[in-house]
Amino acid sequence: MKFRNFAKQLLIGASLVLSLTFSASFAIVPTPAPDQNGPIALTGAIIHVGDGTVIGDGVITFDDGIITAVGSASDNIDLTNHEIFDVQGRHVYPGFVLPNTSLGLSEVSSVRATQDIVEEGDINASVRSAIAYNTDSEIIPTNRFNGILTAQVAPQGGLISGSSSVFKLDGWNWEDAMLSEDVGLHLHWPGMRQRRRNSESGQYERVENENYQGQTHLLQTLFQDASTYTGEPVNLNLLAMQPLFNGIAKLFIHADEAKEIISAVRFARSYGVEDIVLVGGADAILILDFLLAESIPVIYERIHELPLREWNDVDAPFKTPFLLHDAGVKVGIGGGATSIDRQRNLPFFAGTAAAYGLDRETALAMVTGINAEILGVDERVGTLETGKDATLFISEGDALDMRTSQVIGAFIQGRDIDLNGTQQQLYERFRDKYQNQVE
Repeated sequence: MKFRNFAKQLLIGASLVLSLTFSASFAIVPTPAPDQNGPIALTGAIIHVGDGTVIGDGVITFDDGIITAVGSASDNIDLTNHEIFDVQGRHVYPGFVLPNTSLGLSEVSSVRATQDIVEEGDINASVRSAIAYNTDSEIIPTNRFNGILTAQVAPQGGLISGSSSVFKLDGWNWEDAMLSEDVGLHLHWPGMRQRRRNSESGQYERVENENYQGQTHLLQTLFQDASTYTGEPVNLNLLAMQPLFNGIAKLFIHADEAKEIISAVRFARSYGVEDIVLVGGADAILILDFLLAESIPVIYERIHELPLREWNDVDAPFKTPFLLHDAGVKVGIGGGATSIDRQRNLPFFAGTAAAYGLDRETALAMVTGINAEILGVDERVGTLETGKDATLFISEGDALDMRTSQVIGAFIQGRDIDLNGTQQQLYERFRDKYQNQVE
């Protein structure tokens, strides 16, 4: 539903009605929104800036896709020639930033032809998620109506999966949707132990990884060759790793257990890699001093998962973001440890963290401003500040609470995007069917 359509409903006092276009044979993803064609002002809003600041009775204006002013009504912001929408005490948030997702690379898990997330082999540094991103994925709209408007799309599999890019969740093709290209390479550090099923007992057990030495040796050889690579002969994997050593790209290390995290970070440092991000970090709380000493930010991904070990407190994952933040670690919240159909719950992961120690605006920052900073796109998105992209949404209630969150309008770079999707179409179709039967 276009936000302007909603605004018209507000003006006439009508109830919220979704206007849908449905094809009986198949679903079509919403058409990308046209560019902003005039200055817009949202007034009467509760503005959550994304850095811990909340502005009551707020005003936010934007033009040509860029935020031009943010403040309160008492600031007397010039609204001349603006199209004004009075949002009447509703909440305005920066678009949520989803890190480490296969969104746009994976569609139907049981259909191989719709999977473009894993390449063969252990070393795939030259793989780029950018050119594989599918803007016509039906899963993308299911994230937008929860306020997720920006995503870091990453390949998976092997030891070196390839490079990820950050996308706006609206566009005709991957070039249109691109926000920041090839932000970093993804290293999946081999586990010292693996989870395997015992053929005799039928139970899953943690056993030694007999391939660990061989896998780490392969990585050592790769990094040694890459750090001394001169460009001849042409080797695409070694060429793709050069941005790690000159500081252009980040190294996203995927690891959960404490020993693996320490080994992976020390390994990368030994080859001069400076910009490192830890992804996963189930045991991060056990190595706080190490993370602080190495200035390693964490994208924590296990909030709605069971603890890594059976003797841990069952609510340990809920509390971990607060404990990391309280200790001084820069921590964002991700959804990559969950299946792609659950990653749209990113704001509710933050809501759980807020219920277990975090200040609510700090929890919000972990899925907006802090995530944007970790991904290196904080100059464009993540907070509602003058000069940044007008990527934001309007919610009826608290966007971190699944009971009250109801996104009623969203803008990506000032474009008024359509929040409809397959799920809304199906809801409307069968609601009407059964309403007619009752009548």
